[in-house]
Amino acid sequence: MIDRKILAYRRENGRVGVRNYVLILPVDDISNAACEAVANNIKGTIVIPHAYGRLQFGEDLELFFRTMIGTGSNPNVAAVVVIGIEPGWTDRIVQGIAKTGKPVAGFSIEGKGDIRTIAEASVKAKEYVQWATELQRTECKFSELYISVKCGESDTTTGLSSCPAVGNVVDKHCAIGGTASFGETTELTGAEHIVAAKAANDEVRAQFMAAFEDYTKLVLSQKKDDLSESQPTKGNIAGGLSTIEEKALGNVEKLGKHTKFVGCLKPAEVPAGPGLWYMDTSSAAAEAVPLWAASGAVVHLFPTGQGNPIGNPIEPVIKISGNPKTVKAMSDHIDLDVSPILQGEMTLDEAGDALIEMIVRTANGRLTAAEALGHIEFAMTKLYRSA
Repeated sequence: MIDRKILAYRRENGRVGVRNYVLILPVDDISNAACEAVANNIKGTIVIPHAYGRLQFGEDLELFFRTMIGTGSNPNVAAVVVIGIEPGWTDRIVQGIAKTGKPVAGFSIEGKGDIRTIAEASVKAKEYVQWATELQRTECKFSELYISVKCGESDTTTGLSSCPAVGNVVDKHCAIGGTASFGETTELTGAEHIVAAKAANDEVRAQFMAAFEDYTKLVLSQKKDDLSESQPTKGNIAGGLSTIEEKALGNVEKLGKHTKFVGCLKPAEVPAGPGLWYMDTSSAAAEAVPLWAASGAVVHLFPTGQGNPIGNPIEPVIKISGNPKTVKAMSDHIDLDVSPILQGEMTLDEAGDALIEMIVRTANGRLTAAEALGHIEFAMTKLYRSA
């Protein structure tokens, strides 16, 4: 594959983004109202309300900070206004985002109240919006994109068409020095040996198996020897996938045929370099995609069989389907139809090339179906109970 050119935003730290958001970021649930008020005051901003950020501790708290700092640090974000109830955690997130070199300012509500905080934050947000709207796209390399992959509402067509099409892109992207990441630990059950065989070396393989076994122990600790009613989902079963093992065998097609994954990431952890990376994530799309966005991914590839509307506030989600019924019935949600694969009218290589073309168009500014429909799903991953 030739390293295509795209028109994107080169950020202060050299990373490449495909969107140019001014983000209003709440530190905690009780700061959501103030952030939403600022976003309402200043057009051209986006806000990501969420339910956590109070009384967390240990690794759960570290994950919270990785997610918040990573979301603000994502190359698709031009500038950030952070609002929290207390100055300490607010400043920690501000300082973390500031390491990227992008404009960021923090405001705390304690000692001021909402009205004054909203007024001060609105002034700064207006300044950032006017600055960001003058930024211009510049020519960048396709290989500079960090791409994440996850499927949803899978059926029998997914493992035969849309997931292999994504795998074809992963192979081509990583071959030219690109970065990609997969995860969905729960949905690798029954195919974990296939994933382990794709590890670049013994150390990476051991790290992956440790993460998978940790998940398995969690399931067994709840006195469950299966995931009935959860994995596979009702939609998966309706689509012909009767077991988690069947689902997993289609899922792993997204990893490509030739690419070895070079490392294992905690949720929301930033890859240390190019190549394919495993991230330990949930299979819930609204939870998993934000973790990849927080790790710096700027485009997400989402194969779907039965159809899934999922989007993300800052990372464009491209939907690919090989189910002709879904492509017709849910055409408003599908960006790329690869059903001709199952009709013998398209090869996997052609499907991969078509998907690369769609990524280029998205990187250059085309709104995905999820973006055009206003899907901005965002759910924080929480590891355990708060204090």
